[in-house]
Amino acid sequence: MGSPERVLDQHVCDLRPPVAPAAAVQVEIVVPVRDEERDLGPSVRRLHEYLRERFPFTARITIADNGSTDATWSVALALAGELDLVRAVRLDQPGRGRALRSVWSASDAEVLAYMDVDLSTDLNALLPLVAPLLSGHSDVAIGTRLAPGARVTRGPRREVISRCYNLLLHATLRVRFSDAQCGFKAIRADRARPLLARTQDPGWFFDTELLVLAERAGLRIHEVPVDWTDDADSRVDLVTTALADLRGIVRLGGGGQLARFLGVGLACTAAYVLLYLVLRGAMAAEAANALSLLVTAVANTAVNRRFTFGVRGRRHAVRHQVRGLLAFGAGLLLTSAALAWLHTVSARPGRGAEVIVLAGANLLATILRFALYRIWVFRARTAPPGSGTSSPAAATTLAQPGIQPSIQPNGSAR
Repeated sequence: MGSPERVLDQHVCDLRPPVAPAAAVQVEIVVPVRDEERDLGPSVRRLHEYLRERFPFTARITIADNGSTDATWSVALALAGELDLVRAVRLDQPGRGRALRSVWSASDAEVLAYMDVDLSTDLNALLPLVAPLLSGHSDVAIGTRLAPGARVTRGPRREVISRCYNLLLHATLRVRFSDAQCGFKAIRADRARPLLARTQDPGWFFDTELLVLAERAGLRIHEVPVDWTDDADSRVDLVTTALADLRGIVRLGGGGQLARFLGVGLACTAAYVLLYLVLRGAMAAEAANALSLLVTAVANTAVNRRFTFGVRGRRHAVRHQVRGLLAFGAGLLLTSAALAWLHTVSARPGRGAEVIVLAGANLLATILRFALYRIWVFRARTAPPGSGTSSPAAATTLAQPGIQPSIQPNGSAR
């Protein structure tokens, strides 16, 4: 006869109905996919093997097919029939945000996670991602490629775009998390429900929106440095995604000042290009680039000082111009590096190629300058303690209806 505990377990099983609903799991991992028939099978099998052999918590993999037109759904159904930890859900409309919101809203798991189908993030980061959520130490966890300890393998173009995007978030929305775009995140289900009801974006900006809402609500965000390898076959439309991200930033309240700054930046970029073409006939490319930047830098700082940041009068004008020139130094380095790269690739590039490369590098430098302008060049003096003046960020946090800030033991809102 077995032990009393085993007999009790058997007795309990005998009392259950013949057909029982699926047991709740601790972690549900959603893999949103669209037209991924080639990568879906190998990636899900690899994830399933990891969960079976090395993951100490109960888990479920949910393949969320959102609008696939190839054989992805057939592959998903086959995997769900073959692997015991896998299920498949299909949505007719595309959109990663739409898929995650749909599956997470209906989940019975304690922790809701997701990862990209290419498994660019090393799976060894999964346990450090979800453990603080299950223990109650944190509310949200994100993988980050931009924190100390992360090891990232990707091309310079994606590296620059990622860093500029996160810098833009810090400058416009005053966020504190380091990496909004890494496709490796988790959240406690009880914390997710009120946030999911407030998210609107159906696509790639969903991650950023959820994190901004979580931070404004005072939730504790845990960051895990990850080992990450770029997917060379990524089919993300960077231009469309960037425009959608800018619209999302505007919707979340970071757009008024940004729109004015971008307007000034576009005008100065056009002036820079025209001036460069005029000067290029009389001097070398590097000299024409430096002089064009210097002239437009002074004008850019002066216009942004008054029009974008609302600074009036002559007080600190010289200091602002000096700092503005230092900010433009970053633009000079970026555009000079782009020009040097072009001349490395082609011994005698045409004027059109020079203009295209320089204009693109200058637009990237514009994002960097906006961040520097806001957090350094034109930064307003902080109100002294006890003045009773709240910061805009604090006012925004407390103004979110339906989401209460978490209260620390000393009674202050986090």
